[in-house]
Amino acid sequence: MMSFSWAAAASPIVALAPMAGVTDASYRHLIKRIAPDVVVYTEFLSTDAICHGAEKTLNMLHFDPAIERPFIVQLFGRDPENFLRAARVIEELGADGIDINMGCPAARVVSSCHGSALMRDPDLAARLVEAAAKAVKIPVSVKTRLGWEKKETLIPFCKRLVDAGAQLLAVHGRRFCDKFAGKADWGPVYELKRNISVPVIGNGDIKTAADASARLRNLDGVMVGRGTFGNPWLMREIYDALRASNEKYSETILRPVAFEEKIPWILDHCELAVKFKGERKGMLEMRRHLSSYVKGFDGAREMRERLVRVERLDEVRTILCC
Repeated sequence: MMSFSWAAAASPIVALAPMAGVTDASYRHLIKRIAPDVVVYTEFLSTDAICHGAEKTLNMLHFDPAIERPFIVQLFGRDPENFLRAARVIEELGADGIDINMGCPAARVVSSCHGSALMRDPDLAARLVEAAAKAVKIPVSVKTRLGWEKKETLIPFCKRLVDAGAQLLAVHGRRFCDKFAGKADWGPVYELKRNISVPVIGNGDIKTAADASARLRNLDGVMVGRGTFGNPWLMREIYDALRASNEKYSETILRPVAFEEKIPWILDHCELAVKFKGERKGMLEMRRHLSSYVKGFDGAREMRERLVRVERLDEVRTILCC
């Protein structure tokens, strides 16, 4: 296996954003079936849990190297020693890179000084990057936001991270205090790219391939999260749009226009969820996806109300194929 490098990655980079409760193995596999060269991230995983051998968290590290490369594991925590130890575990499992979450705005995450809270403690943030980067040979990256309250802190904060060993930065175009309100501001992200040497990818409010093309500008790539809900085909559209001609993608996969065209993909996603998590858990976690898939046609509301109560795969088949 050739070692992965962000600097050598095919540009523009198109990445699926790490999302808690969303970017599990079934969703990553579905995305890679649609757009094989997209970079996928895990859900964010606790360094403390990895160090303590928590079975649930360790199971979330399992991936299929034949399908998921490049495979990036996102971590959160605040103990440099645990970052060092967790990074070594991840490298031994064969992951291509480690990403550190410094952007999650969820109250339960920030209240324990994780995620976005690290933007208020640049010294600790830099120590976490340094601990991970010194522990492993695979690249360490960071996903963050424009700042806690002031966007002016972005460049000095990110320079500290790069000096500590970060090899790529993914920046969501909102501050912590914005949560997900208002419009993402990509201006500071473009300015950041002009001031640091490592690759920078932008994130926030990409809902179409045209959005991605318009916002790329001087950046090294884009990262897409919520825009894929109910529309995983968006990743392929963006990849193709940012590479006008690509021999590898000569066989076109178009976004299904009619709902009937979505059904085989939805069932594939369900089958993957059952494969990785068992029927009951897999179908319970599929409910949010099913709700997102079923929109915009006569009878969608009634179908969605039935789908968000499913417990078995055959129930989904019956509802979708009736």
